[in-house]
Amino acid sequence: MSDAVIGLLCIVGSLVLIQTGMHIAISLMLLSAVGIWAVDGFNKAGALISRAAYDNISNDVLGVIPLFVFMGLLVAAAGIGRDTFNLASWMLNRIRGGLGMATVTANAVFAACTGTSIASASVFTRIAVPEMIKHGYTPRFAVGVVAGSSVLGMLIPPSLLFIIYAVVSDTSIGHLFIAGILPGVLLALAFMGLILAMSTWRKDKVYIDYQPPEKPVAVVEEDSPWPVWYRKNMNFWSSVLQFGGEFFWVWRRQWIPVVVLIFAVLGGIYMGFFTPNEAGAMGALVAIIIGLLRRELNWQNFRHVVVETGRVTAAILFLIVAATIYSAMLTTTNLPAELAEWATDAKLSFAVFILAYLILLVILGTFLDSLSILLIAVPFALEILAEYYADAGAIPSDVKVWFGVITVIGVEVGLLTPPLGIACFVIHANLDRRDITVQDIFAGALPFTLVMLAVLALIAAVPWFALALI
Repeated sequence: MSDAVIGLLCIVGSLVLIQTGMHIAISLMLLSAVGIWAVDGFNKAGALISRAAYDNISNDVLGVIPLFVFMGLLVAAAGIGRDTFNLASWMLNRIRGGLGMATVTANAVFAACTGTSIASASVFTRIAVPEMIKHGYTPRFAVGVVAGSSVLGMLIPPSLLFIIYAVVSDTSIGHLFIAGILPGVLLALAFMGLILAMSTWRKDKVYIDYQPPEKPVAVVEEDSPWPVWYRKNMNFWSSVLQFGGEFFWVWRRQWIPVVVLIFAVLGGIYMGFFTPNEAGAMGALVAIIIGLLRRELNWQNFRHVVVETGRVTAAILFLIVAATIYSAMLTTTNLPAELAEWATDAKLSFAVFILAYLILLVILGTFLDSLSILLIAVPFALEILAEYYADAGAIPSDVKVWFGVITVIGVEVGLLTPPLGIACFVIHANLDRRDITVQDIFAGALPFTLVMLAVLALIAAVPWFALALI
């Protein structure tokens, strides 16, 4: 049996063990160690496991993980998600499909403060779904909007998937964060365009009993002393002044904390004031201050946040150790090089490789979670990607950043696809309605999945969208 076949069997075995319920990290470490042992012997396998655990966990770059996890949990505890949705609803409720757009907007803003899609799905299921159903939206559309927009949590920085990709691929975390801004905004706008289109042409899918809103008739007295151009637009200018004043004063408690938090993190990284680690620490500090000022953060909440931060961080670091051993197994068995040689002999172009890679991510998303896909596919794909350049060290940094953006989007599609679709199951678990099934959530999320695939294709074809801000 060749070394490459051993590596392939280890990958297949890992997928099987994960599907049986074994922890991702344990399955990857177990099969990777077996593969290295089969090729180079037991002593080298044991030495590799111990070295991977020490070398990776002692890397100070990983300090960004607990800091951003801590910040995200603090933001959720401070009730910023609820207030962001209320503000977005007030701003957009006059537009057709406004509550759906408000959910997307609030998810995008909340994503810029947390970095996880699961938290977004959980928070906005409780906040947005009941509100949308109360205002006449169909339950399927309501849960579909929440499921679709929740994926913004892993694309708009700070993002835990970006952090893990950066560690696995040796890419700048700061560059990945900045690169995720424009694609995240683009995806959010695409979702809002979809909601507007469905609210215009597929009202039966959006509203239970659609009633077109009555348009107010403007009455302007002919003997008004104001100029004609102003009289014709009096209602418009009055609305603008009223809207601006109400936004900046009445809703100041909702938008000021969000703006301060986003500026402290992303603004600090973008302008070069902070490293990602320092930005995470600053974001956590600002989140604590916001929680205390809003009187949403008490000792009990704070204790829960600290414990949950430790639990999540330990799980992520365990996964990173497993990913290191897995990457070493791929190198030892020479499987990526064998596949790259096959691709070269078959004269597969770079575009065909990227297309095949993205299709693989979407297929894996039907039965694996995001972290599993990232840890299994990225080390494997980077080895093959290197063959299109001189070697792994010669892959341009901007290529790795762009590759990371399309990888995260491709991985996030799996949150909405059956049979796994973790975001859909999280929404179902947080619903108080038994009449909404998991199948309804998958069906409601389908249009958003198609939009995600379209945006993914656009960014894959036009890397400028991922690299413009770097």
